[in-house]
Amino acid sequence: MRQPHFLYTAHNRRTFIKGIISGTAGIAVSSALEAKTISIEDRNPGNSNVSFVTGSDRRDMIYQALKPFEKEIKKGIGDKQVIIKPNNVFDSHPLCATHPDAMRGVLDFLKPIYNKQIVIAESTTSPKGTLVTFEEYKYFPLEHEYGVKLIDLNKSTFTTQWIIDKNHHPLGVRIIDAFLDPNNYFISVTRLKSHDTVVATLSIKNMVMASPLHEYNVQNDKKFMHQGPKETNWNLFQLARMVNPQLSILDGVEGMEGNGPVGGTPVDHGVVLAGTDFVAVDSIGAQLMGLDLADIGYITYCSDAGFGQGDRTKIKIDGPDPSKFVIKYKLHDNIDTQMKWKET
Repeated sequence: MRQPHFLYTAHNRRTFIKGIISGTAGIAVSSALEAKTISIEDRNPGNSNVSFVTGSDRRDMIYQALKPFEKEIKKGIGDKQVIIKPNNVFDSHPLCATHPDAMRGVLDFLKPIYNKQIVIAESTTSPKGTLVTFEEYKYFPLEHEYGVKLIDLNKSTFTTQWIIDKNHHPLGVRIIDAFLDPNNYFISVTRLKSHDTVVATLSIKNMVMASPLHEYNVQNDKKFMHQGPKETNWNLFQLARMVNPQLSILDGVEGMEGNGPVGGTPVDHGVVLAGTDFVAVDSIGAQLMGLDLADIGYITYCSDAGFGQGDRTKIKIDGPDPSKFVIKYKLHDNIDTQMKWKET
């Protein structure tokens, strides 16, 4: 019978601790992976810039939000493979997914500055599979419009990394290799959404929660991330050292409030954010949703560890003042349980 996770043996414990000491929790960490991993000790985020656009034309808003970063993005891409990561978390719920016009806005921007084939890749939690979500959410026309390639990352190779279970024992989880490859330039594109476990879905969660492998009809390692409010936030933070976007885009033209990330209701918000510092982008995204960053555990941990700039006084906004466009999103019905991550 397939084991749902690694047994907590002395050998695994030593491997886990060795991984922590070396800077990542995992097995046989390659030099390439080490190159991608954010260093807690050396990272000094300094001041960060976030582009902020308001309106109703999603495609044009995203294009305009990216323009201030054009030189930085082009330099950051270099010879890397560009992968756009949407948030098609499940099937049959269009509001839970990244809108195809959001993808068009990104592709319109990339077309003049990138001459290789762009990949759109996802690893849905839906048992129907990623390609079904691409079909339902009307992504396949993008292949003909832009020559992009659509990929199901759940069909990819993986490397075991380590998180913690509800008893704080090391737990092996299969992480899709594409997320760990420093030769990939990831662009995270997701809606502003409430969540049922960690308060809100923002750009870094879109990346990290997608990285565990979902082997259809066999085992879904994404479920292992959910170990309780405190542990889930820690697990997101732990993997964020290795799995993080080089470019973050938050689409709040139509957000989701209430019982997200799938069963919520729409919010007509009319905002878009973009930037190369995922902590800064997510911080302003939380502000626009009427949330205190200190209420979102995984982003607070990333900010405290210096993965990016979470101090709003050190984030320069290219665009109007976000404080004038705040809509207080209704949170999930179980929000009181979610806040237990703060308990000592």
